[in-house]
Amino acid sequence: MFNVQQVSRRSFIRNAAAAGIVVPYYVPASALGQAGQPGANDRIGVGLIGCGGMGRANLNACATRTDVVVAGACDIWKPRLDAVVAQYQDTAKPYDDYREMLRADDIDAVIIATPPHWHCRMAVDACEAGKDIYLQKPMTLHVGESFAVRNAVRRHRRICQIGTQIHASENYRRVVEFIRSGKLGPISVARTFNVMNQGPNGIGNTPNSVPPPEIDWDLWVGPSPMQPFNPLMVRDAYYNCSFMTPSGGWTPGMAPHIIDLPVWALELSYPESTYCSGGRYIVKDAGDAPDVQEVLWQYPNFTMTWMMSLVNSFAFDFGRGTPARRLGIYFHGLNGTLYADYGRHEIIPEGDMLKDTRPPEQSIPPSPGHEQEWLNCIRSREQPNCNPDYHCKIDVPICLANLSMKLGRTIRFDPDTEKIVNDSEAARLAVPEYRDPWEFPSQYI
Repeated sequence: MFNVQQVSRRSFIRNAAAAGIVVPYYVPASALGQAGQPGANDRIGVGLIGCGGMGRANLNACATRTDVVVAGACDIWKPRLDAVVAQYQDTAKPYDDYREMLRADDIDAVIIATPPHWHCRMAVDACEAGKDIYLQKPMTLHVGESFAVRNAVRRHRRICQIGTQIHASENYRRVVEFIRSGKLGPISVARTFNVMNQGPNGIGNTPNSVPPPEIDWDLWVGPSPMQPFNPLMVRDAYYNCSFMTPSGGWTPGMAPHIIDLPVWALELSYPESTYCSGGRYIVKDAGDAPDVQEVLWQYPNFTMTWMMSLVNSFAFDFGRGTPARRLGIYFHGLNGTLYADYGRHEIIPEGDMLKDTRPPEQSIPPSPGHEQEWLNCIRSREQPNCNPDYHCKIDVPICLANLSMKLGRTIRFDPDTEKIVNDSEAARLAVPEYRDPWEFPSQYI
């Protein structure tokens, strides 16, 4: 961690005035106390790494607070960087290398909203630099990366929120309360899915090309294997999900929001076995991610499934007909079924076995907002709801699913030791090899 001055805000301002020093526009929290522990009157200096649409939305949500200042923005794509700096021109400094931003004393916390292949390395570096983190989903793309992020957050006592903002919704809270009420009876299966229909042309066939001069392509690729530049890959998160290396495909792209609900409601640990089948059957575009995936996760006395399709958008109770992007979660209990999406849920009794469909008394307090909760926790030093200890139960199953599809077999996992068992090849591939000069943070696993 960086050294910080142990001074109070009042004495800092008093001494500065006596010395004839001009007090700056704001005083970063890290200059006024222990790193990441701002006092009640200190403003939290927030920096954004990755200036795309979602990162800007996260930053804008933080900037609504009077106790937050946007102190910096970082991107390897200059026009995107310039747009954020212009929006916060009074306070935001531009950076084209995130490591330089992490060295800045006026940055207390960072939002990491880059493509997923960067998440682990940047999050660990932020922890080591003493910065708190808002880390966009998917948290990581590999099992080893998931535990590395969690353990770095633990070791350096950082505050970290994973950007699954649907977790903050009132609908999810009401579903969790109903499931935990026991009214559905024993629940044996949860079915989850995300479907759409891109047609056989997918995202299109824009060819690979020479990177434009305003993009540092080598730094964009970073720790992942070098790959040709394609304009669709860097367009936005929707298009990026069609390229397997930087995104892991649409299962990491959407499942963190959707399997979050059964993991939360049923307080699941890690699956004991994971099997994923699928492939690229119909879509012929510039990408290489699968257009169909089916996953089965086996827990003690419980099964969870995942269905992903880019080539058919039929969604059972959630819509059919005109192609659209649709998603849902089904909880199948002995007494009935509850199904839900982001904004609604419905309960279907099994005949007269479900005696009482009334919602239980509300017990989960409302969220102030996903980003607001993170900022509150930066002050309280209590972890937010979607911290990496919790979110590993979501991220690891997704990483295991992609690994199972790659190897074409079931992956068995020991929840107690947090290790893949009886499969040395799978265990080796669960920890990625980073491209030189980047190094995987193996000290955290």
